[in-house]
Parts: sequence; C-alpha cells; structure tokens
Amino acid sequence: MTALLSVRDLTIGFGAGEPVVRDVNFDVEAGQTLALVGESGSGKTISCRAVLRILPRTAQIRSGVMQLNTSKGSVALSEISEREMRGIRGNRISMIFQEPMRSLSPLHKIGNQVSEVLWLHRGASESEARKEVLSQFERVGFPDPARAYDSYPFELSGGMRQRAMIAMAMVSKPELLIADEPTTALDVTTQAQVLGLIKDLQKETGMALVLVTHDLGVVANMAEHVVVMHKGRVMEAGSAELILNAPAHPYTRQLFDAAPEIPDKEAVGIPMPNEDLILDMKDVCKTYTMRSSRGWKADKLIYACRGVDLKLARGKTLAVVGESGSGKTTAARIALGAELPDPGGEVLFRAAPGEDPIRVHQMTREERKAFQRKAQMVFQDPYSSLSPRMRIQDAMTEPLEIHNIGTTAERRDKAAEMLERVGLNAGMLKRYPHAFSGGQRQRLSIARAMMLDPSLIVCDEPTSALDVSVQEQILTLLERLQDSLNLSYLFISHDLAVVARIADEVAVMRQGLVVEQAPPETLFYNPRHPYTKALIAAQPEPDINRPIDLKLVALGAGSPDSWDDVFRFSDTMIPSLVEMEPGHKVRCHV
Repeated sequence: MTALLSVRDLTIGFGAGEPVVRDVNFDVEAGQTLALVGESGSGKTISCRAVLRILPRTAQIRSGVMQLNTSKGSVALSEISEREMRGIRGNRISMIFQEPMRSLSPLHKIGNQVSEVLWLHRGASESEARKEVLSQFERVGFPDPARAYDSYPFELSGGMRQRAMIAMAMVSKPELLIADEPTTALDVTTQAQVLGLIKDLQKETGMALVLVTHDLGVVANMAEHVVVMHKGRVMEAGSAELILNAPAHPYTRQLFDAAPEIPDKEAVGIPMPNEDLILDMKDVCKTYTMRSSRGWKADKLIYACRGVDLKLARGKTLAVVGESGSGKTTAARIALGAELPDPGGEVLFRAAPGEDPIRVHQMTREERKAFQRKAQMVFQDPYSSLSPRMRIQDAMTEPLEIHNIGTTAERRDKAAEMLERVGLNAGMLKRYPHAFSGGQRQRLSIARAMMLDPSLIVCDEPTSALDVSVQEQILTLLERLQDSLNLSYLFISHDLAVVARIADEVAVMRQGLVVEQAPPETLFYNPRHPYTKALIAAQPEPDINRPIDLKLVALGAGSPDSWDDVFRFSDTMIPSLVEMEPGHKVRCHV
C-alpha cells in the first residue's frame, strides 16, 4: 500500500551551519496516525513545516524528497511551484500550530479567519461558511459558538484560541492534518474531546494525521506508528504498541521516566494545616459585563468566580485545577491584587507568621509596594512575559530598580546568583529572550520572580507548554526552591499528573465555583464530584491498553444539567461546599 505522505532523507540546515535535521524518514498512511515524539529542539516541528514549505527564510532543505500520494495522483511537494503549493496548504494538507496567538490575526474576528478557508478553497458563500464554522466550533467544545465567532483573539482564553486553530485546520476536511502540539494549551477534558473529534473525522474522511507531541499519554491514545527524534535524528521508529510497551533506545526510555503520572498507590491525604496562613481568600466573586454587539440585546453577565474560599498555608502548595474559563486565573489575579473582587469578598495576606493580615484590596500605595515584593507571579507563556527588546540582565534587574534595591553592581550580582539557582549561568545575562529554548525561558521567568525574595509565588500553568523532560526539571526546581526558601505556591494547572506530584491540597473549579477540594491522595482515589471524575478519566496514560473513557469524560465535563440531582447547580441555585470527610469538601445538595 502506497503511503499518503512519504518523506525520505530529509536534511535541513540554517546558513552555513551544521544540519538541524539529518536524514529523517517517515511514512503516513491514509486514515492512520503517526506520532513524532521528542524534546523541544529535536527537529519535529521544522520537519513538518518542511512538508508545507513554510520554513524560516534562513532555513534550507539541503536534501530530501517529500511525496504526497492521493487518488488524484502523486505530487512532489519539494518540487512544485509556490502557486501550486498554495492550493494544497489549508485544503489538502492542514496544520494546527502550537502558539495560536502568534498564528491568529489580532485585527480580524475568529469566525472570519476560520471561514476564510472555505471561501478560498471551497467557494462557499458567507452564510454557508458561517453555518459550517459554527458547527465545527460546537464540535471542538466552544460553549457559545456564536459568541466565539464574533470575538477577536484577545477576547478568548488560551485554550479557546487553540480550539479555534483546531477548527480552522479541520473545517476543510483535509486529506492530511499536521497537528503541532494541538492540545498543549487545553485542559484534559477538552483535550480528550478534541482527540476523540480528530479520531471521528479520520473515520469519516480517511484523513491521515501527523501528531507532533511530547505527551506519551496522547501518543498511546492516538497513534498507530511512532517516530522518536532527538537532536535532528530519528532515534527509534516502529509501531506504537512495540515502542510504548518495550522502548529499545535509551533516549525513549528516558522520556518515559520523565513523564509525570498520577500515582496508583492508594493513600489517605492529610488536610493542609490552617494555623499559619499566608493567603486567605474569603467569599471571592468576580462578575464581568459583556456588552452586546447589537443595540437591542441586553448586556450579558459573566460569572468568572463565585464564592471562592481558598486557604494557603505557609510553605505549602495549593493547586487550583479546572478547564479554560473555569475562573482559575481570575482567582489568581484577585489573590495578587491585579483584579478587584465584587463587593463582599476579601483577600488577606500575612507576610510573616504572627503578623496582622493585610487586606490586599484596601492597601495604601506604600503597602502595595511592600506586598508586591512578597508576592510574585510566573506566567504561562514565558515568551510573552519577557520583553523581546530587553537583555536578560535588564529584565532580571528591573524589579530591583523599581523598588530601589541595591547598587547597579549588586543588582547584576543578584541576577547572576538567581540564574545559577535555576540551573542557568551568568554568561547568559547579555542575551535576548529569543536566544533561549522554551524550558530556559520558563527558568528565566522563575528567576525573575525570585529577584525580590518573595514568600508567595503564583504559578499560572508554568509547565503546560514544556516537553516532559524539561517539565520534570522545572518541577524539581520549584520543589527545591520551596524546600530551601520556605516558599508558598498557588499553582494553577490542568495537568493532574503534575498536580499529584507538587500539591499539598487541590481545589477543582468549574464555571467559577470550587466543586471539590481535598489533599491529592484523597481526591484522586475517592473523587465524589462528576467533574472531578471526568478530569481523572481524561488524563491520558502512556499505556496503549488503557484508552481514555470518552463517555465518562463527556458526562462530567458536560453541562451541569446532565449531572445527578445532588450535584446540579445554576445561576440562581448553587449548593454549598460540604465537608464529606475531614479535609474533603464537595459542592452538593445535602
């Protein structure tokens, strides 16, 4: 059987340097999935971009043949004209990019950008395209497809933007879909649903899939064949069953060892102590008003947080878990004073044991400046949080300059010390952010947050965009810093395996509400709420014999109206958070 896509002896280089991809070979058959697995910088993405001929200007394909074989005939992708290639991109071959904010136009509405594929390649009218796009938006998990259609990219969360990218790639029903980390920015329930959607589309259309990922659990659920890459070379290739059950190459085994997993040993969790609280959030609510785009329609209220009560003990980690739009990041911003809660809610912060608490949203100018020294944030996207125009030294010393701490030499020495502490070296201070890998940029973000010697750090999805080996390094770093400096972490995540490793207590959020809260040992082995059960069921495992249970995921991740009566809630009827056992709270009707 002839492969739909055949890549032979692909070698890519930049300028006069050594090749970054050398002699790569792989085949993709119609209706099947090939997973390209490896760390950042292994050559996965650039190999896929070469197929579509969208490489950076300085990159050269030094050798190799890329052949697309369909019922319409064979096409040598490396030899056809750019005009012919434009007829293939987005039509016969589509690609889902990893960073949606850099791939979507900030000046055009999401619906128009997705519809453009149908206008260009199918000749669809505006009304036909809108109907097809809204249907696709519903399938990829948009809770309000019409609202998303009329939104700009900056009005959507990172997970929502990634869903739009997936819809854009799939709306034309291509013969080959190249998915570059398509679910990295998605919560696990949406990831499970999107993976199921891609599988359904493969069955309907016979579409082939090249899946670029570092998540071995996703590989186990999706792929028939696997190619493992490292430093531009293929380390191991074969059937998914063979490689996942018995990896032969040491590098493949190293990837398995680095992958975090929910522990399979039953234990009883100990509730987080409440004696010495560094952060205490009481009845925090946040409501936004979304103005209607049509004058005759009423404005809509968006409930981002509703009655959130969270307590973080000094030196401990409280993880907040939930899907995109559940209110996790809003709660974190309120905790740091970056957002005002609705009247009635308050946030208390104690800089040191025994001190009187500070009301975060009633601080004077001087108190706010002191608070900002003690509470810092590590953002989800380190590339966006570091200025591309500032050298690392300037970015690192800027907090000290703002707070007027130390001399220029002392600030530079502090920056060098922090780089060493996070596993980098002082020689990197003169570089710009673009010269670092994703994992290194995340280390830089952590080092910058540490410059003011804070006692509280809010980590907003700090490992979601990282491959498993770098993720392991970052988690180890955070644990080491916590142990040595007695740091407290408010840890935002959608990855339960990461949470199981780092958290002392877990709060699960859905639609602005904390629906279940307990130590991880209790939560993972005795979940009560249907949404918590869905999160656990949706966590992909690197075991080909344990696929994701999509029915259980759909039940818990669906509308609250589909839950059992005891768990249902609405805008007007919200059950209380009830303590079912010591330290284990569930939102339900008693």
